[in-house]
Amino acid sequence: MRLDDKEASSNVEDRRGQGGFGRGGVRIPIGRGGGGIGLGTIIILGILWLVFGINPLEMLSRGFAPQQQEMPQQTQTQPGAPASDEWAQFAAKVLGTTETTWDKIFQQQLNRQYEHPRLVLFSGYVQSACGMAQSAMGPFYCPRDQKVYLDLSFFQDMRARLGAGGDFAYAYVIAHEVGHHVQNLLGIADKVTAARMRSSQVESNQLSVMMELQADCFAGVWARDNTDLLEEGDVEEAIGAALAIGDDRLQKRSQGYVVPENFTHGSSEQRASWLKRGMQTGNIGDCDTFR
Repeated sequence: MRLDDKEASSNVEDRRGQGGFGRGGVRIPIGRGGGGIGLGTIIILGILWLVFGINPLEMLSRGFAPQQQEMPQQTQTQPGAPASDEWAQFAAKVLGTTETTWDKIFQQQLNRQYEHPRLVLFSGYVQSACGMAQSAMGPFYCPRDQKVYLDLSFFQDMRARLGAGGDFAYAYVIAHEVGHHVQNLLGIADKVTAARMRSSQVESNQLSVMMELQADCFAGVWARDNTDLLEEGDVEEAIGAALAIGDDRLQKRSQGYVVPENFTHGSSEQRASWLKRGMQTGNIGDCDTFR
């Protein structure tokens, strides 16, 4: 991606260095009634399932990481201070591009003003309005405080464990979480949460899949609006990442077989398909996964 001339968003809180549990912790799951929406890793799936009785497939989502690069040394700053190291600047610039995109789309397609989310960088664990979260379960969006939470080491983890890397793939992670923010602003998240509370577990999972696929499509809409940033191979990176974190592939990898009724984020084919749809049309009206 060509981000050199892009302005970093000022809506970044750097809370790194304040966590204490390290990267081996477990994100405390939030119930169907209104918790954070996030991306997951697979390193602790077996432990979660066998030891704690938690179905990790209900907490999984997508994620990605830089190719053949080491994460730079992270500097500790105060909450609300601008992030200054390389990958923090990358995240802040990507967030800035999402602000520009959704400012324009909300004005042109919805005739309303877009409210910017904040990006919280953390290490180890973090307190959000949706509860305590730990980095092992990856980036997530909390609708209660309208913030995206990201431990930058997640990029490195996803490259190593899922083979999904590249800067555009990482940007897709952030754009996907911002997509959940868009759902929150449009009232979609509240409607789905209410519907899930009245649903069976299978029906609730299906609604979760629709939410995640729509966030993928919204990430595609963002990508369509930023084609000037793309370099050769960027689109393939994002699509490859979407394929890598489909529920079917993650289930096959973690338990050896696939149970479609337990899907919470969609199959690899579905995720890649909805991402591509958003990239092809650039219209949020074409991202109605609930029809």
